[in-house]
Amino acid sequence: MELYEKLVNGEEKLSLVGLGYVGMPIAVAFARKINVIGFDLNEHKINLYKNGIDPTREVGDDVISKTTVEFTADESRLREAKFHIVAVPTPVNDDHTPDLTPVEGASTILGRNLTKGSVVVFESTVYPGVTEDVCVPILERESGMKCGVDFMIGYSPERINPGDKVHRLETIKKIVSGMDEETLDCIAKVYELVVDAGVHRAESIKVAEAAKVIENSQRDINIAFMNELSIIFNKMGIDTKSVLEAAGTKWNFLKFYPGLVGGHCIGVDPYYLTYKAEMLGYHSQIILSGRRINDDMGKYVAENCVKNLIAADKPVKNAKVAILGFTFKENCPDTRNTKIIDIVNELKEYNITPVIADPCADADEAKHLYGIEFVDMDSIKEMDAVILAVAHEEFAGVSMDRMNKFFGSGKKVLLDIKGLLNRKEYENAGYSYWRL
Repeated sequence: MELYEKLVNGEEKLSLVGLGYVGMPIAVAFARKINVIGFDLNEHKINLYKNGIDPTREVGDDVISKTTVEFTADESRLREAKFHIVAVPTPVNDDHTPDLTPVEGASTILGRNLTKGSVVVFESTVYPGVTEDVCVPILERESGMKCGVDFMIGYSPERINPGDKVHRLETIKKIVSGMDEETLDCIAKVYELVVDAGVHRAESIKVAEAAKVIENSQRDINIAFMNELSIIFNKMGIDTKSVLEAAGTKWNFLKFYPGLVGGHCIGVDPYYLTYKAEMLGYHSQIILSGRRINDDMGKYVAENCVKNLIAADKPVKNAKVAILGFTFKENCPDTRNTKIIDIVNELKEYNITPVIADPCADADEAKHLYGIEFVDMDSIKEMDAVILAVAHEEFAGVSMDRMNKFFGSGKKVLLDIKGLLNRKEYENAGYSYWRL
């Protein structure tokens, strides 16, 4: 009986290595169909899951409390599974080179707990070649087994969009790949258990790795173009949002918008691709240009905050500035790799220490990673400027009366980064209003 049938019949288990914003929803989805072991090194996170608490807000406490996933921080439990999915982050170092430490660490742990006949599928975003050239040697070294003989490998890039309740694992077509046709068939069948949208069988592992890394690189480049347009139109005194709304009436105009590009995918994946290109002697022209623009947008926002304070006859040094939102994207508690910190750090260069409110963010994480302590929105008063930085649902409905209470005397400086508010209404009310 093949592995797929044994999984479906409850004779074998699937393991999920890495239970973050990507891994945990995958584990929960599979647990509705087969037996699942969910492993993560973070014991605190595991205890939260066991107690029915979803710190990621991806599936919710009710779903977590009812799931049959066997959550554990004990790596030896991985030996009970035959089908393994690795979903750990792949960040970049400060010099923008790939940091493969998490995926190498996961491979080491899995390798020493791997049993014969297993299938290992990596979901982490990497440059083409990492699965076969980096991960497989670690698995072989730690297990003492041979890939292609004692265990098989595949790659299926994650496409989960944190905070998105529409585009979920089940509704996004899944790219799958395997080291040979038999392995590919098994991997495809397993994922088809939970992915209603179906799977796309890539012709090789490297093709699947490349497909993933260009998905976010393409998006990054398009957003960089919008950010550059925003800079140009700002100098011209033209509202970028109005321009994009007008241009968007053409059927084939791509509807991208300017913004801060953080998180673990769009702001990271292009560097994996350009790193591999550099190894092969090619220096990226378009991709790295887009990255430079997007990486500088936090500084650009802070500079425009200062310019607007000066224009409003407000002293810059020790100006009272509030930032609403700190996460890397809307309706998601994740603060890792947020670009809001770039605004904070640049404002500090002008002797401005902003207060920050974010009811959606993971406060403990922000404190640990950045030393940031959030304030309650109701405590924000007497401000010279307010930066509405993240499009959380909690902020989208902020009324002008509520906004007025944030400010002190004099002209009100408002930077609406995501364009959530009605520009004309605020300008007619006397605000100094600015947006990307």
